[in-house]
Amino acid sequence: MTRYLDPKNDLTFKRIFGEHKHLCMSLLNSMLPLDNPIVSIEYLPAELTPEIPEKKNSIVDVRCTDQVGRQFIVEMQMYWTDSFTSRVLFNASKAYVKQLDRGRNYELLQPVYALAFVNEIFETEKPNEYYHHYKVVNIKDTGKQIKGLEFVFIELPKFKPGNKGEKKLHELWLRFLTEIKDATREVPEELMQDIDTREALRYLEEGAYTDAEMYLYDKYWDVISTEKTLLSGKQREGLAKGLVEGRAEGLAEGKAERIALETALEKKDAELEKEKAERQALEAKIAALENLMSKDRETS
Repeated sequence: MTRYLDPKNDLTFKRIFGEHKHLCMSLLNSMLPLDNPIVSIEYLPAELTPEIPEKKNSIVDVRCTDQVGRQFIVEMQMYWTDSFTSRVLFNASKAYVKQLDRGRNYELLQPVYALAFVNEIFETEKPNEYYHHYKVVNIKDTGKQIKGLEFVFIELPKFKPGNKGEKKLHELWLRFLTEIKDATREVPEELMQDIDTREALRYLEEGAYTDAEMYLYDKYWDVISTEKTLLSGKQREGLAKGLVEGRAEGLAEGKAERIALETALEKKDAELEKEKAERQALEAKIAALENLMSKDRETS
Protein backbone atom coordinates (compact mmCIF):
# COMPACT_ATOMS: atom_id res chain seq x y z
CA MET A 1 0.00 0.00 0.00
CA THR A 2 1.25 3.49 -0.89
CA ARG A 3 2.74 5.58 1.91
CA TYR A 4 2.33 9.34 1.66
CA LEU A 5 4.44 12.13 3.09
CA ASP A 6 3.19 15.26 4.82
CA PRO A 7 2.52 18.13 2.35
CA LYS A 8 3.40 20.72 5.00
CA ASN A 9 7.05 19.68 4.98
CA ASP A 10 9.29 22.22 3.26
CA LEU A 11 10.48 19.66 0.69
CA THR A 12 7.05 18.36 -0.31
CA PHE A 13 5.30 21.75 -0.23
CA LYS A 14 7.84 23.24 -2.62
CA ARG A 15 7.79 20.10 -4.78
CA ILE A 16 4.03 20.47 -5.31
CA PHE A 17 3.44 24.20 -5.42
CA GLY A 18 6.90 25.44 -6.36
CA GLU A 19 7.41 23.16 -9.37
CA HIS A 20 3.92 22.73 -10.83
CA LYS A 21 2.41 26.02 -11.95
CA HIS A 22 -1.13 24.73 -12.52
CA LEU A 23 -1.30 23.35 -8.96
CA CYS A 24 0.01 26.60 -7.53
CA MET A 25 -2.62 28.53 -9.54
CA SER A 26 -5.32 26.16 -8.32
CA LEU A 27 -4.28 26.74 -4.71
CA LEU A 28 -4.09 30.53 -5.08
CA ASN A 29 -7.41 30.84 -6.92
CA SER A 30 -9.17 28.76 -4.28
CA MET A 31 -7.70 30.59 -1.28
CA LEU A 32 -7.44 34.26 -2.26
CA PRO A 33 -10.31 36.77 -2.66
CA LEU A 34 -9.41 37.76 -6.23
CA ASP A 35 -11.62 39.86 -8.48
CA ASN A 36 -10.14 38.11 -11.52
CA PRO A 37 -8.73 34.55 -11.45
CA ILE A 38 -5.11 33.73 -12.18
CA VAL A 39 -4.74 32.09 -15.60
CA SER A 40 -0.94 31.85 -15.81
CA ILE A 41 2.06 32.37 -13.51
CA GLU A 42 5.81 32.62 -13.62
CA TYR A 43 7.93 31.71 -10.60
CA LEU A 44 10.15 34.37 -9.02
CA PRO A 45 13.16 33.94 -6.68
CA ALA A 46 11.67 33.10 -3.29
CA GLU A 47 14.34 34.68 -1.06
CA LEU A 48 13.42 38.21 0.03
CA THR A 49 15.42 38.59 3.24
CA PRO A 50 19.04 37.84 4.24
CA GLU A 51 19.88 34.34 5.42
CA ILE A 52 19.69 33.99 9.21
CA PRO A 53 20.09 30.99 11.54
CA GLU A 54 16.35 30.27 11.73
CA LYS A 55 15.94 29.35 8.05
CA LYS A 56 12.16 29.10 8.04
CA ASN A 57 11.99 32.65 9.33
CA SER A 58 13.90 33.99 6.34
CA ILE A 59 12.80 32.02 3.27
CA VAL A 60 9.52 32.36 1.38
CA ASP A 61 8.20 28.99 0.17
CA VAL A 62 6.76 30.06 -3.19
CA ARG A 63 6.73 33.43 -4.96
CA CYS A 64 5.22 34.06 -8.37
CA THR A 65 3.63 36.64 -10.66
CA ASP A 66 0.59 36.25 -12.91
CA GLN A 67 -0.43 37.38 -16.38
CA VAL A 68 -1.22 40.97 -15.30
CA GLY A 69 1.78 41.44 -13.00
CA ARG A 70 0.17 40.68 -9.66
CA GLN A 71 2.59 39.00 -7.25
CA PHE A 72 1.82 36.16 -4.87
CA ILE A 73 3.78 34.98 -1.86
CA VAL A 74 2.89 31.60 -0.35
CA GLU A 75 4.29 30.42 2.97
CA MET A 76 3.84 27.39 5.19
CA GLN A 77 4.58 28.20 8.83
CA MET A 78 4.73 25.20 11.15
CA TYR A 79 4.55 27.16 14.41
CA TRP A 80 3.38 30.61 15.40
CA THR A 81 5.60 33.40 16.66
CA ASP A 82 4.67 36.99 17.48
CA SER A 83 7.07 38.22 14.80
CA PHE A 84 5.58 36.14 11.98
CA THR A 85 3.02 38.76 10.87
CA SER A 86 5.77 41.40 10.81
CA ARG A 87 7.91 39.15 8.60
CA VAL A 88 5.00 38.51 6.21
CA LEU A 89 4.37 42.27 6.05
CA PHE A 90 8.06 42.90 5.40
CA ASN A 91 8.28 40.33 2.61
CA ALA A 92 5.11 41.55 0.89
CA SER A 93 6.16 45.20 1.19
CA LYS A 94 9.61 44.44 -0.18
CA ALA A 95 8.11 42.56 -3.12
CA TYR A 96 5.81 45.53 -3.79
CA VAL A 97 8.64 48.06 -3.70
CA LYS A 98 10.99 45.97 -5.85
CA GLN A 99 8.54 46.13 -8.76
CA LEU A 100 9.44 49.74 -9.51
CA ASP A 101 12.78 50.90 -10.81
CA ARG A 102 13.93 54.38 -9.83
CA GLY A 103 12.12 57.11 -11.76
CA ARG A 104 9.34 54.90 -13.15
CA ASN A 105 5.60 55.60 -12.89
CA TYR A 106 3.90 54.48 -9.67
CA GLU A 107 0.82 53.56 -11.70
CA LEU A 108 2.75 50.54 -12.96
CA LEU A 109 2.73 48.95 -9.50
CA GLN A 110 0.61 45.81 -9.23
CA PRO A 111 -0.90 44.30 -6.06
CA VAL A 112 0.98 41.83 -3.89
CA TYR A 113 -0.94 39.07 -2.11
CA ALA A 114 0.58 37.15 0.81
CA LEU A 115 -0.96 33.76 1.61
CA ALA A 116 0.26 32.19 4.86
CA PHE A 117 -0.74 28.75 6.10
CA VAL A 118 -0.08 28.40 9.83
CA ASN A 119 -0.05 24.99 11.48
CA GLU A 120 -0.89 26.42 14.89
CA ILE A 121 -3.77 28.39 16.40
CA PHE A 122 -2.97 32.04 17.05
CA GLU A 123 -6.45 33.64 17.25
CA THR A 124 -7.67 31.99 20.46
CA GLU A 125 -10.54 34.45 20.91
CA LYS A 126 -12.18 33.23 17.68
CA PRO A 127 -12.19 29.43 17.84
CA ASN A 128 -14.35 28.96 14.73
CA GLU A 129 -12.63 31.41 12.38
CA TYR A 130 -9.67 29.91 10.53
CA TYR A 131 -9.56 32.35 7.59
CA HIS A 132 -8.22 35.87 8.24
CA HIS A 133 -8.15 38.43 5.42
CA TYR A 134 -6.35 41.76 5.93
CA LYS A 135 -6.08 44.79 3.67
CA VAL A 136 -5.48 48.54 4.03
CA VAL A 137 -8.87 50.20 4.56
CA ASN A 138 -10.33 53.42 5.90
CA ILE A 139 -11.20 52.89 9.56
CA LYS A 140 -14.48 54.83 9.41
CA ASP A 141 -15.44 53.68 5.93
CA THR A 142 -14.10 50.17 5.40
CA GLY A 143 -15.44 50.18 1.85
CA LYS A 144 -12.61 52.52 0.91
CA GLN A 145 -9.33 50.69 0.33
CA ILE A 146 -5.75 51.59 -0.50
CA LYS A 147 -4.93 48.83 -2.95
CA GLY A 148 -1.51 47.26 -3.19
CA LEU A 149 -1.12 44.82 -0.30
CA GLU A 150 -3.44 42.10 0.94
CA PHE A 151 -2.79 39.30 3.42
CA VAL A 152 -4.54 36.01 4.13
CA PHE A 153 -3.63 33.91 7.18
CA ILE A 154 -5.14 30.43 7.45
CA GLU A 155 -5.07 28.56 10.77
CA LEU A 156 -4.96 24.94 9.61
CA PRO A 157 -5.87 23.30 12.98
CA LYS A 158 -9.16 25.22 13.06
CA PHE A 159 -10.32 24.05 9.64
CA LYS A 160 -13.22 21.59 9.68
CA PRO A 161 -14.55 20.16 6.38
CA GLY A 162 -18.21 20.28 5.48
CA ASN A 163 -18.87 24.02 5.61
CA LYS A 164 -21.48 24.59 2.89
CA GLY A 165 -20.31 28.18 2.44
CA GLU A 166 -16.88 27.06 1.25
CA LYS A 167 -16.02 26.48 -2.37
CA LYS A 168 -15.28 22.86 -3.24
CA LEU A 169 -11.65 23.33 -4.27
CA HIS A 170 -10.99 25.57 -1.26
CA GLU A 171 -12.12 22.75 1.02
CA LEU A 172 -10.27 20.05 -0.90
CA TRP A 173 -6.92 21.84 -0.73
CA LEU A 174 -7.35 22.46 3.00
CA ARG A 175 -8.25 18.81 3.52
CA PHE A 176 -5.15 17.92 1.51
CA LEU A 177 -2.98 20.03 3.84
CA THR A 178 -4.60 18.87 7.08
CA GLU A 179 -5.61 15.23 6.57
CA ILE A 180 -2.54 13.92 4.77
CA LYS A 181 0.19 13.34 7.32
CA ASP A 182 3.49 11.53 7.50
CA ALA A 183 3.10 7.78 6.71
CA THR A 184 -0.58 8.17 5.70
CA ARG A 185 -1.75 5.09 3.78
CA GLU A 186 -5.41 5.81 3.11
CA VAL A 187 -6.57 9.10 1.62
CA PRO A 188 -10.11 10.55 1.42
CA GLU A 189 -11.94 9.52 -1.74
CA GLU A 190 -12.85 13.16 -2.45
CA LEU A 191 -9.16 14.00 -2.88
CA MET A 192 -8.72 11.17 -5.37
CA GLN A 193 -11.72 12.30 -7.42
CA ASP A 194 -10.45 15.83 -8.03
CA ILE A 195 -7.87 16.11 -10.79
CA ASP A 196 -5.64 18.65 -8.98
CA THR A 197 -5.50 17.04 -5.54
CA ARG A 198 -5.15 13.58 -7.13
CA GLU A 199 -2.07 14.76 -9.00
CA ALA A 200 -0.69 16.47 -5.88
CA LEU A 201 -1.05 13.19 -3.98
CA ARG A 202 1.25 11.52 -6.52
CA TYR A 203 3.98 13.95 -5.54
CA LEU A 204 3.56 12.89 -1.91
CA GLU A 205 4.20 9.21 -2.51
CA GLU A 206 7.22 8.21 -0.46
CA GLY A 207 8.57 6.10 -3.32
CA ALA A 208 8.90 9.21 -5.51
CA TYR A 209 11.76 10.54 -3.36
CA THR A 210 15.41 9.54 -3.30
CA ASP A 211 17.27 8.57 -0.13
CA ALA A 212 18.96 11.99 -0.14
CA GLU A 213 15.60 13.74 -0.41
CA MET A 214 14.17 11.62 2.41
CA TYR A 215 17.13 12.66 4.53
CA LEU A 216 16.23 16.32 3.90
CA TYR A 217 12.58 15.53 4.61
CA ASP A 218 13.41 14.02 8.01
CA LYS A 219 16.00 16.72 8.71
CA TYR A 220 13.32 19.38 8.26
CA TRP A 221 11.16 17.81 10.99
CA ASP A 222 14.22 17.70 13.27
CA VAL A 223 14.80 21.43 12.68
CA ILE A 224 11.14 22.24 13.38
CA SER A 225 11.20 20.14 16.55
CA THR A 226 14.41 21.83 17.73
CA GLU A 227 13.08 25.32 17.02
CA LYS A 228 9.82 24.55 18.84
CA THR A 229 11.79 23.22 21.82
CA LEU A 230 13.99 26.33 21.88
CA LEU A 231 10.96 28.60 21.54
CA SER A 232 9.14 26.75 24.32
CA GLY A 233 12.25 26.97 26.51
CA LYS A 234 12.54 30.70 25.87
CA GLN A 235 8.86 31.15 26.72
CA ARG A 236 9.25 29.21 29.97
CA GLU A 237 12.41 31.15 30.80
CA GLY A 238 10.62 34.41 30.07
CA LEU A 239 7.67 33.36 32.23
CA ALA A 240 9.92 32.38 35.13
CA LYS A 241 11.86 35.62 34.81
CA GLY A 242 8.61 37.54 34.70
CA LEU A 243 7.40 35.82 37.86
CA VAL A 244 10.64 36.62 39.69
CA GLU A 245 10.61 40.22 38.50
CA GLY A 246 6.92 40.50 39.28
CA ARG A 247 7.47 39.13 42.78
CA ALA A 248 10.37 41.54 43.36
CA GLU A 249 8.33 44.40 41.97
CA GLY A 250 5.41 43.40 44.19
CA LEU A 251 7.64 43.34 47.27
CA ALA A 252 9.07 46.75 46.36
CA GLU A 253 5.59 48.16 45.85
CA GLY A 254 4.43 46.62 49.12
CA LYS A 255 7.39 48.14 50.96
CA ALA A 256 6.74 51.54 49.40
CA GLU A 257 3.06 51.34 50.35
CA ARG A 258 3.97 50.37 53.93
CA ILE A 259 6.41 53.28 54.22
CA ALA A 260 3.79 55.64 52.80
CA LEU A 261 1.20 54.32 55.27
CA GLU A 262 3.59 54.65 58.22
CA THR A 263 4.43 58.20 57.14
CA ALA A 264 0.75 59.03 56.90
CA LEU A 265 0.09 57.57 60.36
CA GLU A 266 2.99 59.51 61.85
CA LYS A 267 1.64 62.69 60.26
CA LYS A 268 -1.81 61.94 61.65
CA ASP A 269 -0.38 61.29 65.12
CA ALA A 270 1.44 64.61 64.97
CA GLU A 271 -1.75 66.37 63.97
CA LEU A 272 -3.62 64.72 66.86
CA GLU A 273 -0.89 65.74 69.30
CA LYS A 274 -1.08 69.30 68.02
CA GLU A 275 -4.86 69.34 68.36
CA LYS A 276 -4.53 67.91 71.89
CA ALA A 277 -2.04 70.62 72.87
CA GLU A 278 -4.25 73.33 71.38
CA ARG A 279 -7.26 71.94 73.22
CA GLN A 280 -5.38 71.84 76.53
CA ALA A 281 -4.20 75.44 76.02
CA LEU A 282 -7.77 76.52 75.27
CA GLU A 283 -9.08 74.68 78.34
CA ALA A 284 -6.42 76.42 80.46
CA LYS A 285 -7.48 79.83 79.11
CA ILE A 286 -11.14 79.05 79.81
CA ALA A 287 -10.31 77.91 83.35
CA ALA A 288 -8.27 81.09 83.95
CA LEU A 289 -11.11 83.24 82.63
CA GLU A 290 -13.68 81.45 84.80
CA ASN A 291 -11.42 81.91 87.85
CA LEU A 292 -11.07 85.64 87.10
CA MET A 293 -14.84 86.04 86.70
CA SER A 294 -15.42 84.20 89.99
CA LYS A 295 -13.09 86.59 91.84
CA ASP A 296 -14.89 89.59 90.28
CA ARG A 297 -18.25 88.30 91.57
CA GLU A 298 -16.85 87.83 95.11
CA THR A 299 -15.45 91.36 95.14
CA SER A 300 -18.70 92.88 94.00
